This record gives sequence, structure tokens and C-alpha cells, in this order.
Amino acid sequence: MNREEKKNIIDDLSVKLKEGDSIYFTKIHGLNSVQTASLRRICFERGVSLLVVKNRLLRKAMEEQKEKDFSKFFDLLKENTSLMISASQKVPAKIIKEFLDKNGTETPILKGAFIDNEVYLGHENIEMLSNLKSREELIGDVLNLLQSPIKNLISSLSSGSNNLTGILKSISEKGGNISKKEMDDNEKESTPKASEEENSGTTAVEEQAPVVDEALAEEEKNSDESNESSDNKA
Repeated sequence: MNREEKKNIIDDLSVKLKEGDSIYFTKIHGLNSVQTASLRRICFERGVSLLVVKNRLLRKAMEEQKEKDFSKFFDLLKENTSLMISASQKVPAKIIKEFLDKNGTETPILKGAFIDNEVYLGHENIEMLSNLKSREELIGDVLNLLQSPIKNLISSLSSGSNNLTGILKSISEKGGNISKKEMDDNEKESTPKASEEENSGTTAVEEQAPVVDEALAEEEKNSDESNESSDNKA
């Protein structure tokens, strides 16, 4: 390999290191040709670029980076080194883990990973990295947390209007934040008031009942007197 060819390789690696979102430094030495072909095929199908590189050329490409610091990986550039570059943070880790579990081989092994300017060193990080949530997933989790109080409020408002005043009062006192428990308490407080109003209505009907009974008694009395008068005349 002449100097020009080496320069082209270094330049190409520099671009990949600069543009790569998730860069895994691995060792795949020890796989036979069939296993290596299988690993390459899996990486291709899952959008991961697998590159076998020379350590000396890779280090030069790493040293040329201005926006990323790869200095912690210099000591890892021993024996065989392969790069797995992906837009996904966890797919390369999942490929390594699944390949080892399925084939029972000693490699591929994770030397280290550079993800969103974070450095992970050692194969012991493979389990954690394989379960790493993407930026989009984390944003989704945050949005769900923010939406939960709103959903609780809408649910409580839909259950009835009796506790509306209590809810609005709680919101005002809490500066716009109200928990589900407070909403339930407001609803419970409104229930006795409704029962009192029903009982009050029943009492009013009962109080009117004697008046009706007295009118009926008076009517029966007048009827009896009229009958007696008719009998006397006869």
C-alpha cells in the first residue's frame, strides 16, 4: 500500500468518524469465513456499516478529529479492530449480543463505543448499550409524563359538574398543578351535598302531607252532615 492509498483510507475514515452518530470499536478476529459473512450480512440488513481497519491508520484518522475526542480509545487499538457505525445507538450492541448468543463464539467483542460524545469502554457495557433508549424514545417518555396531569384533569371534568368548583379552586391554589387524588377528594365532598338536597326535598313533601289529610277529613265531615240532613227531612 503506497502513501497515496494510505492517505485516501485515512481521509475516508475521518469522514466516517466525523459523521457517525454511533461508533462501536470491536474485535471480530477468530470468526471463520462463514461466520464473518453471516455477521456482515446481518449488519447490512440492519443498517450497520462494518469496517475492518488497520489500527495505525485508524488512529491517524481519530487524531484528525476536531469536534470529537477519541483519545480514550487509543489504548484499545491493539490486535484486530473493526468499526461498526450506525445511526442507531443500540443496534450494533444488539447485533453483537445476539450473534454471541446464537453462535456461541468468543467474538465479536466490544472494545468501546462512542455515542453522542459519550465514551463507553469494555465489553461489560454490551448489555446496557443493547437496551439504550434512542433520543426519540426518551422524548416520547417525557411527553407522556407531561400529558398525564392533563389527561387526569379531563377525566375528572368529564365525570360530572358537581366537583367543578372544587377542582378549579384546587388548580388556583396549586398554581395550575392538581393531582388525581385531589380531584377524587373534591368529588367525594360534593356527594354529601347532593344527598342533603335530596333529603330536603323528601322532608318538604312529608310536611305537605298533613295539609292534604286535613282537607280530605273536612270533605268527609261535610258529606256526613249532608247525609244526616237528608235523612231528617225524609
